[in-house]
Amino acid sequence: MRKTILLASVLLLLGGCVPPADATVETIPSYDVIIRNGTVYDGTGSEGKLSDLAVSGDRISKIGPRLSGKGKTEIDATGMAVTPGFINMLSWATESLIIDGKSQSDIRQGVTLEVFGEGGSMGPLSEEMKAEYDDSPSWTTLGEYLEFLENKGVSPNVTSFIGATTLRIHQIGYEDRPPTDEEMGKMRALVREGMEEGAVGIGSSLIYAPAFYSSTEELIELCKVASEYGGMYISHMRSESNRLLQALDELIFIADEAVIPAQVYHLKAGGKKNHYKMDLAIAKMDSARAAGLHITADMYTYTAGATGLNASMPPWVQEGGYEQWAERLQDPEIRARVKIEMQEDTDEWENLGLLAGYDKVLMSSFRNPDLRQYIGKTLVEVSEMRGTPPEDTAMDLVVEDGSRVGVVYFLMSEENIKKQIKVPYVSFDSDAGSLAPEGDFLNSNPHPRAYGNFARLLGKYVRDEKVIPLNEAIYRLSGLPATNLKIQERGFLKEGYYADVVVFDPETIQDHATFEKPHQYSTGVHHVFVNGGHVLKDGEHTGATPGRVVRGPGWKGWKKE
Repeated sequence: MRKTILLASVLLLLGGCVPPADATVETIPSYDVIIRNGTVYDGTGSEGKLSDLAVSGDRISKIGPRLSGKGKTEIDATGMAVTPGFINMLSWATESLIIDGKSQSDIRQGVTLEVFGEGGSMGPLSEEMKAEYDDSPSWTTLGEYLEFLENKGVSPNVTSFIGATTLRIHQIGYEDRPPTDEEMGKMRALVREGMEEGAVGIGSSLIYAPAFYSSTEELIELCKVASEYGGMYISHMRSESNRLLQALDELIFIADEAVIPAQVYHLKAGGKKNHYKMDLAIAKMDSARAAGLHITADMYTYTAGATGLNASMPPWVQEGGYEQWAERLQDPEIRARVKIEMQEDTDEWENLGLLAGYDKVLMSSFRNPDLRQYIGKTLVEVSEMRGTPPEDTAMDLVVEDGSRVGVVYFLMSEENIKKQIKVPYVSFDSDAGSLAPEGDFLNSNPHPRAYGNFARLLGKYVRDEKVIPLNEAIYRLSGLPATNLKIQERGFLKEGYYADVVVFDPETIQDHATFEKPHQYSTGVHHVFVNGGHVLKDGEHTGATPGRVVRGPGWKGWKKE
């Protein structure tokens, strides 16, 4: 009897070790990265949720509370915000990324996509245009330039508008005249080529020569082609000051005629006498949106802008490009006329020097090493040092430097900055390169927005001053611009989307760059992933360069898929 019971027990034990034929063996999931215990903001504007996020390869594979499994890299994000990568709607990192692909000043703020093309773009280039570069570019088209960056190795993703100025120079040069029918046809063909390469639309910058010479009709014709491919029109409008409202009317008219979404670059009302117009501009955009047009805007979070001394001189003197401009500035009769016009309050062109006041025009960059002693000084201070009136000093500096001379103009009001941030269809831009406090970058004093624009939004305006809530700010940094650009599978934290992910501390994120000492990184961003690549780890750059070309809705490659 005991033998029978023992045998039965052994058989039962052995039988329990063999799973039934239809049983499945549960395996523990394995991921490349798991970010645990963070507050996940998905980029839609929804409130954050305590969740884990897993990445496999270049994609987000799982989002949810207390994910099972293991990651090759595990990050404890307790107390941190986990968000989509931020989109810089106006980046001038076109050349700084060639110098240094790590994009340090932007990556350290959570920027994972740089959007180029404010009027000028890095293609299409003619042979004459290539000759203007110190080193002749190896690319010709805009798409080839973007692929050049990807192949070289850059940390952020990149995309671009086609510059309306670039198209004009390609066909017309720097002349003040309308295009012929043949030239217009070629410009339209170049737009078609650029959109099929993946450009996201047409960008213009209408206060600068030769873009200043473009008519509304010319811009409409370019935008009609971009519209066929689902692109956007984005513009540094003809005026951001005396004729701000009329310039906004032109943008809205172009959007309506070309049937295209339109965006205002770096929304502002420049000059104290124009500050009241911001309410009117917002009302005008609201009205156009209510009428069914897709009108949006972007902005930077400072009361000063940065450009060149060309924005203090009439466009007619700049016709033909820099060489002819500099030559005219050495003619006594022409100089006398320019000086008079620089002193006139006019609606005919954007006179930023007069609007700001020469005591609020700050020297920021020179090509000529002998002139770098003036960096950080106002135009008034430089004129006193040189013993010449500010207008003459500005003309002399342009000639002596061989460039337009980089300057900062203090034009806007803090009150309007906060008003703009509250507008629900406004996204954000740096309007600057992506730099590092080293090497050639130290030869100039950039606008602090290059190092602090996005951190300043999240620190000063969200946490400290509570202008908008954190979930809203993250939507405007990610989901909103991604939707406006019509880019695929980015801008949101969703399973299956590309793993462009930022982990930052909302309590400590902070900008540190100032106008006096701009080369200072922002802090508070702990981790950044681009296409699943770990670019920023514990606040330090890893050297990884996983950035890719992000293509717009007209890319011919989408049709193949």
